[in-house]
Amino acid sequence: MPKVLAIVLAGGEGKRLMPLTHDRAKPAVPFGGSYRLIDFALSNLVNAGYLRCAVLTQYKSHSLDRHISVTWRMSTLLGNYVTPVPAQQRRGPQWYAGSADAIYQSMNLINDANPDIIVVFGADHVYRMDASQMVQAHVDSGAGVTVAGIRVPRKEAWQFGVIKAADDGVTIEEWLEKPADPPGLPDSPEESYASMGNYVFTADALVDALEKDAANPESRHDMGGDIIPMLVEQKQAAVYDFKRNVVPGATVRDRDYWRDVGTLDSYHDAHLDLVAVEPVFNLYNTDWPIFTSHPQLPGAKFVENAFARDTIVCGGSIVSGANVDSSVIGSNVYVGGGAKVERSVIFDNVSIGRGCIVRNAILDKNVIVPDGVTIGVDADEDLRRGFTVSDNGVVALAKDQLVIP
Repeated sequence: MPKVLAIVLAGGEGKRLMPLTHDRAKPAVPFGGSYRLIDFALSNLVNAGYLRCAVLTQYKSHSLDRHISVTWRMSTLLGNYVTPVPAQQRRGPQWYAGSADAIYQSMNLINDANPDIIVVFGADHVYRMDASQMVQAHVDSGAGVTVAGIRVPRKEAWQFGVIKAADDGVTIEEWLEKPADPPGLPDSPEESYASMGNYVFTADALVDALEKDAANPESRHDMGGDIIPMLVEQKQAAVYDFKRNVVPGATVRDRDYWRDVGTLDSYHDAHLDLVAVEPVFNLYNTDWPIFTSHPQLPGAKFVENAFARDTIVCGGSIVSGANVDSSVIGSNVYVGGGAKVERSVIFDNVSIGRGCIVRNAILDKNVIVPDGVTIGVDADEDLRRGFTVSDNGVVALAKDQLVIP
């Protein structure tokens, strides 16, 4: 078996997710009530048997570093680890200039581990994937890099980095960034390959590409923007069809699920995927679990004829005489009598007062909604009160944001 080092790129600012990223890096944003976004990438790697993982961090990383240190404790007896690696200015007095530069400046990790294969995953997507199957496909192809591609309708592919595959369905002929006329697949002309941001490299190929990229003053030092196109031009790149990946316990409905939750609207929609009667993404797959740390709290409680439908409610939360519908409620949340919470995502330690209406909203940690306040009912009023309103009308409140009646 090849010796594998996993690197998770977790330095993103997540500007499009503001205000949820006002006080934390994007991979540290809570998801699904109990998890952080980074838990999905790390769970996929660990479930696949890759137990030596370096997480490269940079922006507002304290919350992320703490979560990794507390949650992801591996067996030191066997030499396994998940460790956060902050920007260290090893190559000079500058921070990471891009995702490729982040790995280049952390070359000591590669030198110390001396791997045959380097798996490079992003830290802020929601999906299940057996990375070992992709590694085997990479070894079989003989390529320098293999890029995970997900099939999307050709008419929607202009939003992504698109992979043009050769007739063999494996070799990457061209790498296209948000093309106006995306190419179809050899076996499905109305579909295109969109890059998932997950890569498997032969170690020598990655090191060589990083050295050349670092010496190029015109490069943006980005994995998808510079390193992959370089290897495509050298005829060293292959594509791995995500549809080939088989995860134990997956349902027909969620087998090919992958979401880039980079905007408030996509983040909100992904939560609604969780709470359907037959969820589009199933958190309850015990054959391929998503790992995290759970706070020591009692079970959720419903009192005074409280009602919840199609909703996830985490430990320590109390719903008292309120109606909750199609929502995700985090830990230690209180919802008061007569309140209505609909199609919303409520983070930990939020208090919603009596008679409130919270609709199509995302409330970050520690928000206190006074009695009788409405959120998500009148967009103009929400904007006047300093809330963020997305293009699709999702209202977001920042961590600790003050709500004035």
